[in-house]
Amino acid sequence: MTMRQRLIALPFGRRRRKSGVVVEATGAGPRVEEGPQIDIAPNDPIVAYFERAGGAVDIETLDLDSPARRALLDAGMKLVVPLISQGELIGLLNLGPRLSEQAYSSEDRKLLENLAAQAAPAVKVAQLVRQQEAEARRRERVEQELRVAQLIQQQFLPKELPELAGWQVSAYYRPAREVGGDFYDFIELPGGKVGIVIGDVTDKGVPAALVMATTRAILRGAASRLDSPGEVLGRVNELLVPDIPPQMFVTCLYGILDPATGRFVYANAGHNVPYVAHRDGVVELRARGMPLGLMPGMSYEEKEAELGSDDVMLLYSDGIDEAHDPDGEMFGFPRLMGAMRTAHATDAVIDNLLGELARFTGRGWEQEDDITLVAVRRTSGRESTFAQQITDMSEMEGAAGDGTVIDEFSVPSETGNERTVIERLADPIARLGIEPSRLERLKTAVAEAVMNAIEHGNKQRQDVPVDVRATTDGEHIRISITDRGGGSELPDPETPDLEAKLAGAQTPRGWGLFLIKNMADEMSVSTDGKHHTVTLTFALKGAADEHTAV
Repeated sequence: MTMRQRLIALPFGRRRRKSGVVVEATGAGPRVEEGPQIDIAPNDPIVAYFERAGGAVDIETLDLDSPARRALLDAGMKLVVPLISQGELIGLLNLGPRLSEQAYSSEDRKLLENLAAQAAPAVKVAQLVRQQEAEARRRERVEQELRVAQLIQQQFLPKELPELAGWQVSAYYRPAREVGGDFYDFIELPGGKVGIVIGDVTDKGVPAALVMATTRAILRGAASRLDSPGEVLGRVNELLVPDIPPQMFVTCLYGILDPATGRFVYANAGHNVPYVAHRDGVVELRARGMPLGLMPGMSYEEKEAELGSDDVMLLYSDGIDEAHDPDGEMFGFPRLMGAMRTAHATDAVIDNLLGELARFTGRGWEQEDDITLVAVRRTSGRESTFAQQITDMSEMEGAAGDGTVIDEFSVPSETGNERTVIERLADPIARLGIEPSRLERLKTAVAEAVMNAIEHGNKQRQDVPVDVRATTDGEHIRISITDRGGGSELPDPETPDLEAKLAGAQTPRGWGLFLIKNMADEMSVSTDGKHHTVTLTFALKGAADEHTAV
């Protein structure tokens, strides 16, 4: 008679599992089918017993208070052979009664134990393959969720920035790999006003993206009906509280800007404090308020500020200030404020921040959270697009004053930034039609003036900016370079005398000013006690031999 046995392989691990596979061995060959499922808890005493048993175990005679033993008996099991791999119990061969109703012999037990010894490594490999397949499927689901979340998030970000007369508006958004819920928005309001929004939803992935989209929609609806930023946030909070998922909330700042007056009325629901950079420093715009979606009945403090000429306001998410360097140090607010001090244009503020962040985090940095930046600068109508400047130049001949602003920005007092200034100015100035030889002299003179401002005026203090302003009246270009060394007098340009220098009778101080003066058509130097300003004037056209390089 051919022995016909029911073999049940029950995979086992640290976590509770329910699984079973029946292998029926017959003369026609093995057949695999689903078998009884036995639930074995990791702390069941039978686990330790099986790991020490070293062979087949008779369940009926086993004297052990074990839920798994009772479950095996209820399933009709008689004999259990542990599958051991590297000292770890990874499964069981569970056998019911023989069809002959005879007891399992010593030869049967030896055969089963040999089978278990050979099957254990194969079962372990199969378990590892299953784990890898499950992990690959999980990663694919996560990647798909991230793609969906990014799509949702990007669909609700503004497609274009508002165009406000006398203002510059810039925005920057860079998602992290694990998408968070950063968002920003501009809302057109009656009377030419504009609502400015920046927010961050806790958590990541699709849930955060959906909450972001919901918050944006509710906020836009409330902003269209309510004139008070505090009331708007209060309304959004009441609508979010009942439906927002547990352990999730939204930080958000909402303000209303009146471009005509520079008045900015704002309320803050637990978001990062905005900064405003003035000529004399950086200030915070603080207002109290709980994040949205946490508790009903919240009120939000409302405050206001006035943005003056050249003031820059920065709204940002915590992806930048909470970034870490390789040693675990956080970027922090002082570095953020320092980057704002050295720039007075919206693009310059954002570029400075991102450049400082890149230097801080170093190569190979993995972004930890979304980074969102919104910068708003009041220009008082003095600046327009470059195309408009060119259009207006034919009407400017003989006009008094500096004329049209070509560019105005600041750079940190760091060696090498003279090249940054030249690279930024060269193209717009070249498009004004300046003669190539004059452009080269301009670049040399401006670079030398910026180096003097960095080294002698600001003493290479990187937190102290050099301000650059370029204007044109259609016939001339004027470039002003301002440092913060106004407490000391600039030396008069001195004609270089190499023999006197070698003899120690003349220092090279002042030689740079001599070079600058001879490169420019005109040079003037002024001071107000705090600042030095060197203004260089270059005619767009003139005789090629008017100046000789020194």
